[in-house]
Amino acid sequence: MQVKRLVVGVAGVLALLSLCASAVAQADKTAAEPVVKQLEAFRRGDFDTAFTFASGMIKAQFDRQAFETMVRGGYPEIARSTFAAVMKTELESPGLAYVTVKIRGVNGQAVEALYELIWEEGWKINGVATRPDAAGVI
Repeated sequence: MQVKRLVVGVAGVLALLSLCASAVAQADKTAAEPVVKQLEAFRRGDFDTAFTFASGMIKAQFDRQAFETMVRGGYPEIARSTFAAVMKTELESPGLAYVTVKIRGVNGQAVEALYELIWEEGWKINGVATRPDAAGVI
């Protein structure tokens, strides 16, 4: 009887862990969506749509026009990319995620971008830091 309870208990824990892993994987995928959609909007030159993916904190610092100027001037590979691939998504804590993306700009330069996302009734981009892509091959 004790062994049966133990087996049932272990099976229950394993099922719960499987559900949690599935939920985390889904959350990982959802956190990357605004980044991908924003990059698509930038490729179309649609800064109005791109701005909708910014967090409230970003919108408090930049109006729509200043946002475009900042992105075009500070992040040329992001503003005009030819290729992007999500490499990793990490859920740091509830409401905070980091997404790593390899991006190649029309200027021929490749960067690795680390996006910070926060939960505001959906994932919103709260900032990005870039560095030259060490491999340079994407």
